[in-house]
Amino acid sequence: MARRARLLTTAIACCAALTLGAACGGGDDTGAGPTAGGPTGAPVQGGTAQVLQIREPSSMDPVTMTNAWQISGFVGNALYGTLMVNDEKTDELSYTMAESFDTTDKGATFTLKLRPGLLFSDGTPLDAEAVKVNWDRHRDPANASPYLSEASLVAATEVVDATTLTVRMKAPTPSFPRAMLTTSMNWIASPAALAKGRESFDRNPVGAGPYTLRSWTRQDRIELTRNTRYHDAPRPYLDTITVRTSNDASQRYNTLVSGGADVVIETNADSLDKAADAGYTTDVTPLNGGLFLAMNMRRAPFDDLRARQAIAAAIDMETLNLAVYNGAGKTVDTLFSDSSPLYVDEPLRRTDKATAQRLFDELAAEGRPVEFTFTAYTTSEMKDTAENIQAQLSAYKNVKVDIRVVDFPEATKMGMAGDFDMLVWSSSFVDPDPRVWTAFRSDSRGNFPGVDDPQLDEALATGRTATDTATRKAAYETFQQRLTALVPGVFTVRANPGLMAAKDVGGVTQYGLGSLLPDQLWIRK
Repeated sequence: MARRARLLTTAIACCAALTLGAACGGGDDTGAGPTAGGPTGAPVQGGTAQVLQIREPSSMDPVTMTNAWQISGFVGNALYGTLMVNDEKTDELSYTMAESFDTTDKGATFTLKLRPGLLFSDGTPLDAEAVKVNWDRHRDPANASPYLSEASLVAATEVVDATTLTVRMKAPTPSFPRAMLTTSMNWIASPAALAKGRESFDRNPVGAGPYTLRSWTRQDRIELTRNTRYHDAPRPYLDTITVRTSNDASQRYNTLVSGGADVVIETNADSLDKAADAGYTTDVTPLNGGLFLAMNMRRAPFDDLRARQAIAAAIDMETLNLAVYNGAGKTVDTLFSDSSPLYVDEPLRRTDKATAQRLFDELAAEGRPVEFTFTAYTTSEMKDTAENIQAQLSAYKNVKVDIRVVDFPEATKMGMAGDFDMLVWSSSFVDPDPRVWTAFRSDSRGNFPGVDDPQLDEALATGRTATDTATRKAAYETFQQRLTALVPGVFTVRANPGLMAAKDVGGVTQYGLGSLLPDQLWIRK
């Protein structure tokens, strides 16, 4: 238990009572914060860092990038900086390139104020018009932003002056700023550079972040160099950063141990656990929800509730945890951790092998045996998850599972199109709104399982607009009850937005959904 306590971080406290008035959830409840480590004292200027991430971006255009630890969060933060961030443990907001993002009408409209004098790395101004251009691009379905659901909450944006943007929402959304900072809407690129087209922009992306792109050799490395125009001197501390990619958790850990990486962006609980035991600096952003096996309710076999119930009853989460995470993961029993003000002590599912077999047999007798394809993406963790689910279900009669492995963009397209049977996805969040709205609301583009339930929709609407914790808790209790009844999928383990760093690396700081801030990193010489 000592190892796990050092790995799994404390819960997020209730959000500060700001103008937004939204309660927020907590993360894993079994630990006392990130492992202590790293050098002490004032940051040191200069030097080079070797960073290992899980997957490289397909493009440097923010409208295509994902602001999360396992994909392109680090590179996006490096090139574009941030408008605002939150403290990963308290969820308190702080402003970086923005000065404020406030509402006076309970989330119907917001006013974004920028710091004056912000410049892109090419010397052109980062102003309210630039923010409008970027956010409007996210709202355009033709650009296929991974955050179209969040961007679609916005009805219109209007430039007031060089530093002021008014944002009108389609419906009051008090939690929108917290949602925005977890997306690539938090990154603003130069409209002039974007206008030259994707190919040109990928060669020379222009942002206002702490670093600029020196070179990008696809499937090899990304070389970043210090942006002398960065607004927050003396940051960044490092002169250069080299980013490489590895899909294999064991390889990432071994690269850290061998000295081949200074920082490893990680998601595997077992690797993080081993690194903590070995005395490396580790950090995990606590989140609610978790990894989710979405079942497509629009087509066979999962258009039948009994098939979904059978899968949920058949899977033993501790067996999965041992196989994929060596027992170091935190299985998802409830939607919120027990330290969250929105926690409800009702399990989402229970393993019941007898019930599972009875349902499989019943469906087979009707000529509807449960046969499906499990679509996983290319990380070792996800492939191990798919293979373990396949192995567990092979112990039952009248169920057959095939596995298809695709890259992350392809999985996203399949989910958006509803072209899958079972798809492993992440439904992790700090505050549930708008993340669970995006994932389960009947009219949401991000509703991969195809849930369509009026009671669930009503609960999500109440959870979005209510400003007191008691009302929100009651709404999300109803939401969880509907999830349990409908079984649109199966939650497996809490996500581990984490990192491991060498002992001479300081300034390890994450925000949002485990997005590492490059401008804070430094290395003791």
